[in-house]
Amino acid sequence: MSEEIIRLVERMTETWNAGDSAAYAGLFTEDADYITFFGLHLRGRKAIEETHRALFETSIKLAEGGPAPIVRPLTDDVALVIVGGSSSVAGVPDPSRQSVVTLTALRTPEGWRFASFQNSRVRKP
Repeated sequence: MSEEIIRLVERMTETWNAGDSAAYAGLFTEDADYITFFGLHLRGRKAIEETHRALFETSIKLAEGGPAPIVRPLTDDVALVIVGGSSSVAGVPDPSRQSVVTLTALRTPEGWRFASFQNSRVRKP
């Protein structure tokens, strides 16, 4: 389970950096809930694809590597995933964009997909 989910997390970075909004959205369930760092709530794979299509035309790229995702199985078919990440704009790392993302991974007939995504910026108290 964990290896498959970690690969799914890796695919998020790969599809984002490739600018492939259809492949990125395909990592999510049809009815996924996706909440951006500024609180926009996207509902469903179609909305995820449409919103990211324009975003992927910008110079924002995700950093590869970083800390290993935390995968906490909740059942045989559901897992909580927590991953940190950062990004660059126009090739320049931007520490203000450091985030922690919480996801729910779900085993589906298509394989593992994310049913929820919550992105929060890392801030010091």
